[in-house]
Parts: sequence; C-alpha cells; structure tokens
Amino acid sequence: MAQTAAPGWDASARSFFDLHAHNMCRVSCAVPRVTLADPAANAGAIKTLYFKAASEASSCCVFPELCVCGYALDDLLQQDAIQAECLEALALLKAATAAPEAGGCLLVVGAPLRADGRLHNCAIVLQNGKVLGVIPKSYLPNFREFYEARQFVGAAAAVADEIELLGETVPFSPDLIFRCAQNPAFCVGVEVCQDVWVPVPPSTFQAWRGATVLCNLSASNITIGKAAYRHALVASTSAKNYAAYLYASAGAGESTNDLAWDGQAVVYECGELLAASERFADGGRVTSADVDLDQIAQDRARDMTWAANGRDFADRVKRVTVVPFDYAPTVPAPLTCRPVAKRPYVPADAKDLDQRCYECYNIQVSGLVQRMRASGLKKLVIGVSGGLDSTHALLVCVQALDRLKLPRTNCLAYTMPGFATGDETKGYAIELMARLGVEANTLDIRPSCEVMLKDLGHAYATGARGAGVYDVTFENVQAGERTNHLFRIANHRGGFVVGTGDLSELALGWCTYGVGD
Repeated sequence: MAQTAAPGWDASARSFFDLHAHNMCRVSCAVPRVTLADPAANAGAIKTLYFKAASEASSCCVFPELCVCGYALDDLLQQDAIQAECLEALALLKAATAAPEAGGCLLVVGAPLRADGRLHNCAIVLQNGKVLGVIPKSYLPNFREFYEARQFVGAAAAVADEIELLGETVPFSPDLIFRCAQNPAFCVGVEVCQDVWVPVPPSTFQAWRGATVLCNLSASNITIGKAAYRHALVASTSAKNYAAYLYASAGAGESTNDLAWDGQAVVYECGELLAASERFADGGRVTSADVDLDQIAQDRARDMTWAANGRDFADRVKRVTVVPFDYAPTVPAPLTCRPVAKRPYVPADAKDLDQRCYECYNIQVSGLVQRMRASGLKKLVIGVSGGLDSTHALLVCVQALDRLKLPRTNCLAYTMPGFATGDETKGYAIELMARLGVEANTLDIRPSCEVMLKDLGHAYATGARGAGVYDVTFENVQAGERTNHLFRIANHRGGFVVGTGDLSELALGWCTYGVGD
C-alpha cells in the first residue's frame, strides 16, 4: 500500500514546546562498553543505555554491530555456546522493550544468527516485546584487516525471507523498513557497517521506499584519518537520500589485539551534523538528536530528480517490505537535542563565515556584471538609505563597474529622505556615496508623498499627526515613491535599478523593492 501524507503525531493534544507536536522525533546512538564473549553482560549494558535513551524521549536507539557478543571474536563467533548465549541475551532485550521504561522506543542491536545452516551478521529490530525484523549484512569486507567472509555469509546467500527467532516467525532481509502506523513519516531503515561503504547501499532503496531514519550498526575500527572519512560518508549518504542517518560504531571493550576502536557515533540529517559522540570514551555513551521529519518530506517532494532516479531502480525498490509498528510518544520533550543557530543565515565558524561572505559577494557581483553585459546598459540606479542592505548593494555596484572598467560615476546613487529620516542616517548615506566616488544625489520625496496622501484623502494631509496616523498606508506611500522615482530615473538616464532587498525579508514574506529603508 502506498504511503500517504500524514500530519504526524496528534499535535492538538501536545504542548507547543513538545517536539513531537512539530513532527519531530528524537533518535539515539548508544555505544556500550562491550564484554567480549559475554552476551549476558552485554545485554545488561545495552538495556541500561536503552532505558536511558527511552527516558529522554528517544523513539529509536541503535547500537553497534555485533554488540550482543562483541565484534572482535573471530572464529569464536561460530561456537554453539556463543550462539546459544546470544539468543538468551536477545530474549532478555526483547522483554526489556516491553517494559514501561521503554516507552515503545525501537531497539536496534547486532548479533550473529544462524539461518538454514548459514551464519549471518545481523541487525535485530525489537519493540514492545516483539521482534519486528532481522536485517542480515549484505556486503562482508574481506580485505586488509577484515576477513568476515571466514565467519559469515552475506544476505544474498539467504534461502528464505523469514526465520524463526525467539518463538516468532519474523522477516529476514536487507530489504526491510519499519513504518510507524500512527505517523508514517517516522519510518526506519537499517543496514550493517560495510553496507554503507559500497557505491549503492541498501539504505538507498530503503529511502526510496519511504524510510526517513536510516540506521547503521558498525564495528569500524579506527585508523588515522578514518573518523573524518566516516563523517563525510554519513553526511553524503544522509544528503543524497534526504534522510536522517544514525551511525553507531564499536568502542571500548573490543579486542585491541590487532585493531583499535573509538566508539564514534554521529547523527546527520540531510547532510547537516546534528550530534556527535565523544570518541575513545571508556564507558557507555548515548548520543541523541532531534530529527525534523517534515523537512525530510519537504526536501524529497521538492527534488523531482530524487524520485525520478528511484524510478530507474523500481524493481529493487518494490522488493523492500514495509513492517508496520505501533508507536505514539508518551514522554513530552522540548527541542534540546538539535543545534539551533543564533544567526541561522550566518556561520558561527570564522573560516566558514569568510567563505560564505566571499561567495555571497561574488555571486552578486558576477550576476550584476553579466546582467549589464547582456542588457548593454552601462549605468546603475540605486537608492541609498545609509542602512546595511543598501550599503552592501552599493558596494556590489561599484565592484561590478570596476570589473567592467566603467567609471564609478555610472552608478547613479540617490538618498531620498522622507518624513522620519534623521540627519545621522542621511549623513551616513551622503558620506558613503562620496567615499565610493559614485554620482551622489539627494532627492526629497516629501513633496510628492504629500500630493499622494492628499489624493488618497489620508488624515496626514489634513494636518493630523500621531501614532494612529502613521499607518501602513503612510509608510508605503514613502516606500512606493522612492521606488517610483528610481524607476523613472532609470528610464530617463538609460540605466536599470539595483534592488536592495535581503533574504531575511523574503523569508518573512515581504521585501524592500528598489531602495533600502
């Protein structure tokens, strides 16, 4: 059945300050300290971190690859004793998801499982006392320090798409996604470690089928420079799939016989980093982030090529099975696990800010240069208020003229004082025009504004004054007169008008057209 649009979890019954009221959800990566070959101890550590995440209103908590027994066991993974103890540990974790403390949070853990005589490296999805599904690893690394193909077979070797596990018949495939019945926008896909490192990961098809939150259980050992590559990999995967991507890698307790581990956990959303864990931590850690499900849906809907590309792989996408589950968040949660920039249009990092300013400035200059070349016009008309926006626009104008080797006097700059223009602001405009060497003009718009106000029958024209008189009509008559003068000047003198509106104005639904102020 096709997924239809959903409003999200019932917002009417929630506080405005509850992130779920805005179709957001909290997700978590948990990295426990592993006790090698002791699934019972690991189940206890996993349960502790899982309950911690659930108590903090997490909707999904993902753990590292083979966390139930430990990754660095080599041939011990094949032992019957390990297999039996892993099943016992999974039974304990299955029961834990039914506890009131779990709150319905999805638990995603890694363990080795036998199916039809074959050993698979698996992710197991548990919730509300049930096994929702099992995802076998598709691509087994068998190069450099890895030799997983010695112990495991890949997903393609599976002979059935269901297995018996803990008394249930459950889906068994890399082509599974888990969709919340109460909010289809919360839809989880899962893959295991190396699966995301290949050119076309299983998560790609999961996303095309509707998964918005992608999870990766990893046991990626650490080498110099690898952490930065993981960041780039996860960022790219989340960006191209328009999804949140949770990456949890093995850490403390894994064997350092020939490898080292840093326990890196990161959460990205559509290419943006939301959360990152402390690396090389000795104990268990939970790293949480608040994901905006509406943003993911909007980004996918706007990019028609995303859906078109999915159509090219329709046969594979249709193989993805949707597993429904019931979940309605019960713990109200404020938006505390998502970075909210104080200045969202301005990077906080000084280096990034320099690069952003360089790009903004040169995009505008090069665009204006091309417009002048294409139109054949050699003069620019601009209104200068003395404020920030028109100052920046005037700098762009003079730089464009410089690049075209035209005199700066070809910039016809006008300051147009109105009823409330102060001497200080007017002085800034006059000094700026003089310092830049443009043709400076002062045009008093008050006489023409008074004519229009009189024609409109406005109270100002009858001599009334005060806050009630200075209404939107009064203000817009002045803004309109400035724009009107600029366009008529451009007609008269053979130029075109350079606007001074900014993006923050457009974001709020209005703009100053033609002149700043």
